Amino acid sequence: MYKLRSLAFAATVLAVTSAQAGEPVDASTINRIADEGYNHGQVMNLAEHLTDQIGGRMTNSPAMRQAEKWTQQMFSSWGLKNVHLEGFDFGRGWWIESATSRMVEPRKLHLTSIPVAWTPATKGAITAPIVVAPIRHERDLEKWKGKVKGKIVLITYPEDMKDETTVAFKRLDDAELGKMSSYDTPHYDPDAVVDGFKNWILRSGAINRFMAKEGAQAIVKMSYRGDGLVQGEGYFHKVGETMPLPEVEMAAEDYRRLARLAKVGEVKLELNSNVHFDDHDRNAYNVVAEIPGTDPKAGYVMAGAHLDSWVAGDGAADNGAGSVVVMEAARILSSLGVKPKRTIRFALWAGEEQGLYGSMAYIEKHLATRPQPTDPVKAKLPSFLWDTYPITPLPGFNEMTAYFNLDNGSGKVRGIYAENNFAAIPVLRNWLSPFDSLSANKVVAKKTGGTDHQVMAAMGLPAFQFIQDPLDYGSKVHHSNLDTYDHLRADDLRQAAVIMATMLLHAAESEQPMPHNTLPRQPNVTDPFQYRDPRKD
Repeated sequence: MYKLRSLAFAATVLAVTSAQAGEPVDASTINRIADEGYNHGQVMNLAEHLTDQIGGRMTNSPAMRQAEKWTQQMFSSWGLKNVHLEGFDFGRGWWIESATSRMVEPRKLHLTSIPVAWTPATKGAITAPIVVAPIRHERDLEKWKGKVKGKIVLITYPEDMKDETTVAFKRLDDAELGKMSSYDTPHYDPDAVVDGFKNWILRSGAINRFMAKEGAQAIVKMSYRGDGLVQGEGYFHKVGETMPLPEVEMAAEDYRRLARLAKVGEVKLELNSNVHFDDHDRNAYNVVAEIPGTDPKAGYVMAGAHLDSWVAGDGAADNGAGSVVVMEAARILSSLGVKPKRTIRFALWAGEEQGLYGSMAYIEKHLATRPQPTDPVKAKLPSFLWDTYPITPLPGFNEMTAYFNLDNGSGKVRGIYAENNFAAIPVLRNWLSPFDSLSANKVVAKKTGGTDHQVMAAMGLPAFQFIQDPLDYGSKVHHSNLDTYDHLRADDLRQAAVIMATMLLHAAESEQPMPHNTLPRQPNVTDPFQYRDPRKD
């Protein structure tokens, strides 16, 4: 009780100061937003339904279709307008009904694993001897010709367990926040992205196809984390790209045990991967809703988070947290009956986990286009990785006057990345100033990526991601079987929703739109004298 009153008082003082400086949202409105979010909030009710009742939401899966319907129903129930789906070509749906793995020789033992996304079912239990065939590069495949027929192939090098030298759960302190206050000097190396892609996606496809051709039964790879965590990430979702062999990811401890046993005798493994493809609609859908603006010529501001997730857990921190914060911000503003100058648009993206597909589809429909790559390898890259020029703004490019994204777990908002947009820094700092007492006061020039604001910001649009406390997001939860409701933090999500709603209203009511960055042109290669290291191919 005392803490809430103190926060409200501090917010009032700072908001009055801000309002006196000519900020677009007055102190009483900020207090009403805080009261609605903290005292009458629904963010955790939304989170429980999305995570416990719907669960993990692979794009185009039955659970994702359920989430699309439910989120639209909620937006409509709060009085938002123009609630609709925007479709784009994605590929096959896929979901797990059940899956088990166990060692049957030299002893019987249940193992922790998960099917790799978009790989086929085993069609019942399969039992076969294992062969440990560590493969780092495509050139390693040749040595396994004629050696894997009828086997379950373990393809990861069983690296030793490493000591944990950092804490698993943490909040940012002032020193760490201070180190973020830096400018990311641009570095352009057009070949680096292609090299990374070849050594990741293309290689895994080549391994699966090779092992199928050689008569292997299935593939097992080792989890990249310890402590029994599994993820199950997979990327061959396009029609015609489905891998021929079942593939599972196994907990690192179980995988190493199998590898050790294979050194001293025969090991047999039983896999039963009961998964399903869903091809009835290859389109994925972004969910969009609006609070209409009073000035149709003023453009719109936007908040977004990705609704899709992986399915080792329930998609709670990644990114159920961001999704319910966006929804709660919409509910708060609608409940207050705001009539903003600019339309406030809310988007829940699909296909983020496979390559920012949903936000890229929105960009290509509403904001800007780029030429298709002519290089056949680059043409296989997800479109967010293209570096083709020129960027051609569409008529709606200047209509988006601000975009705010939330996708770094459940942690408290500590500030915002300005994405090298120097002109936006003082504006963002002023708008955040009422929330100093909530520890959300850091505006840094630094860029951050890997989520749906990334390409918008790269095109010069005023698109931003919030800085958040990491908690156990990167260390344990991200994409893993621990990504459940229990790893959400209620106070942090309430704080994030209050800040999201306030920032949106500031942007929607501001006399001047948020400053854009420059529209990028083809950069010069930063190091024209660099040689490619063939050992990394």
